[in-house]
Amino acid sequence: MRRAAEKIVTRKVLLDRLAEHRRLGQRIVLANGIFDMLHVGHVRYLEGARREGDVLVVALNSDNSARILKGPGRPILPEEARAQLVAAVRAVDYVVLFSSLDVGELLAEIHPDVHAKGTDYTAETVPERDVAARLGIRVAIVGDPKHHSTRELLARIRSSNG
Repeated sequence: MRRAAEKIVTRKVLLDRLAEHRRLGQRIVLANGIFDMLHVGHVRYLEGARREGDVLVVALNSDNSARILKGPGRPILPEEARAQLVAAVRAVDYVVLFSSLDVGELLAEIHPDVHAKGTDYTAETVPERDVAARLGIRVAIVGDPKHHSTRELLARIRSSNG
C-alpha cells in the first residue's frame, strides 16, 4: 500500500499514470471537493465514488478557490494538510490540486469514465453536468444523505468554546 504523500501528484504525473490505468482497462472516477476538516460524510462520499470504478482521483480545491467558495476564515486547514488527509483514505488512489471554482476544465483534461458528486447535488444541479454530458462522462451521485457538514461542525465547535 502506498503512503498518503505518494498519492498526491501533479497534473502531468496524474495524466501519465491514468494512461497506464486505461491501458489496463481500468475505469477512472473523479471526485472533488474542499475537504476542510475531514469527517465521516467525506469518507462515505469517497468510498461511494470508488465503488463506481477501479481508480479514484480526488481533485482538491486550492486554498484560494476554497476561500472564494466558502468565505472568510476558510479553509481551516491549508491545502497541503487537506491533500494528505484525503490521500490517507484507503479508497483514494490519487489527489490532485486545482484552483478553479469547478472541475469542468479538469474533467476535460483527464476525461474520467465517471464524475462522482455528493448527495448535496442532484443530476440537475451538478455544476459540471454540461461538460460531463458533452464529453460522455457519466455523473454519479454517491455517499450517504447530507447529514454531515463542515460548516455545521465548525459552528458547534465554536459555540462549545463560547
